[in-house]
Amino acid sequence: MAEVVLRARLAAAGLDGRVIVDSAGTGDWHVGDPMHKGSRAQLAARGYDGSAHRARQFRADWLAERDLILAMDANNLATLQALAADTDTEHRIRLFSRAAGLGEADVPDPYGGDGEEFARVLDMLESGMGNLVDQLRNLLETRAAGR
Repeated sequence: MAEVVLRARLAAAGLDGRVIVDSAGTGDWHVGDPMHKGSRAQLAARGYDGSAHRARQFRADWLAERDLILAMDANNLATLQALAADTDTEHRIRLFSRAAGLGEADVPDPYGGDGEEFARVLDMLESGMGNLVDQLRNLLETRAAGR
């Protein structure tokens, strides 16, 4: 859900195509599968399209290719930090809620939950994306100005 919401918010902010966004889990449970129907339903109810999404697993070689890696919860954060332990990339890994100005809260995985749980997660994502998009815009402006 986060990738879909972020892409939409970047497009609305005129930053479409200036930020590369992708999504991957730390486990291999659903690789290749479409987005969970509960996620797709909540996204569709709010005007988003999650139909193109396919699950992937994060690969360690991506660490050097990404400027920012956001983990949705503390367990995924720890897994990603462990992957980065012998590299100089650990500083690029952050908890989504912290980066999005939502404090230290985990974004729960609603898999197996009801529609209300998926809606609560989408609420969290939407509430933090404005802050995240503002930060990305500022970073792009700073880079463009050569600062």
